[in-house]
Amino acid sequence: MTIFHYALTSSEQTRRTLWQILTGHRAVFAYLVILLAALIALMLIMILKYARDMKAREAERKKLKEKRRFSRLCALDEQRKKAGRPHFDDNVSLAGLCEKFRDFAASEMGLYYEESVIRAFVSSLAVSRLVIMQGISGTGKTSLSYAFGKFLRHEASIVPVQPSWKDKTDMLGYYNEFTGNFTETELLCRLYEANDSDAVFITVLDEMNIARVEYYFAEFLSVLELPELESRKIEVISDTADNDPELFDNGRLTVPDNVWFVGTANNDDSTFAISDKVYDRAMPININSKGIAFEAEYQEPIFISYTHLEDEFHKAQAEYQVPQEILDKINKLDDYVIEHFRLAFGNRIVKQLKEFVPSYCGCCGGTSGMLDGLDYVLCNKIFRKFESLNLSYIRDEIDGLILYLSELFGEEEMQESKEYINRLKKLF
Repeated sequence: MTIFHYALTSSEQTRRTLWQILTGHRAVFAYLVILLAALIALMLIMILKYARDMKAREAERKKLKEKRRFSRLCALDEQRKKAGRPHFDDNVSLAGLCEKFRDFAASEMGLYYEESVIRAFVSSLAVSRLVIMQGISGTGKTSLSYAFGKFLRHEASIVPVQPSWKDKTDMLGYYNEFTGNFTETELLCRLYEANDSDAVFITVLDEMNIARVEYYFAEFLSVLELPELESRKIEVISDTADNDPELFDNGRLTVPDNVWFVGTANNDDSTFAISDKVYDRAMPININSKGIAFEAEYQEPIFISYTHLEDEFHKAQAEYQVPQEILDKINKLDDYVIEHFRLAFGNRIVKQLKEFVPSYCGCCGGTSGMLDGLDYVLCNKIFRKFESLNLSYIRDEIDGLILYLSELFGEEEMQESKEYINRLKKLF
């Protein structure tokens, strides 16, 4: 009994002790309950705030998705739908085009150019989508392209190249993640407009070699040489949106046939040398003297289509094909240059020759321009490469080359090439 009574008494005392402890710490438990409730309330507030932020972000994403990233290009889409197709005056030959343009530049703009310069410029459009106007400052390199746009009633775009240009975004623009807008350049807008037009589009890259051409123009150099139009696309933006411009193809834009780039280049200490990669793909036009003023009749501008201009080029290339006799002489000259100067013409230059020379004849109105056109290509596409050679190494070969040109084509022919080679000789 004593043991049982002790156990019972101990149990009662334990309960009393526990109760005293519990009742003595009511304030502590109250604080714990309040703290737990506060934590739960804070968690609920954070959950509600997170849900509200997610809803706001989703609304912002939806707003950005509905927003037009390309405002100027989409505006061009609206204009295109409202505007009708223009009427072109497609009734002029290549010779007439050159003559009328020369008179227009003189009578309307006070710009005077030699006939050979005008013919070389127009013929170059048949060969390459990149034309390089080079020479001393103040001879009218930029003005020629600008006047040509005025003459065609479709003004040329003048794009001043900046020294900091390094890639295509400097030419086309870029997407701003913060604003949701694409910074659209004038060049991008003109390129987009050309995709649904038959007009002639001239873009002037003014002072193109103030930055490295093979950097910022690299993708265009590759694309412009592709034969199929469907392959000539430049990526403008990496993703797509439902309300992007209508003429985009998965963020890419076609570089169409009716677009030409005309770069002006000065050769001085403030510019970079243009690489052979660029020169091989382009047609250079040298303007080293100011044109002599002459009396010109008033000439109105004309509005011709790209289709008509291209047809005239094809017509000239069919009518004034380079004779096999001349091609054989070109092959002999190629062998001579390889043997004595370690340079070759290359398939690209031969192809350009076959396109330029007939077009030059078309601009002259007959075969009288055959050898002059050939002389122009040899001087500006082949013998120009001599500048990259060791001049002291080729010094003894210069006179022999001039004699060989006379032997192949005649004493009075190839004067531009001979004069250029003689200028090189004076550098020794």
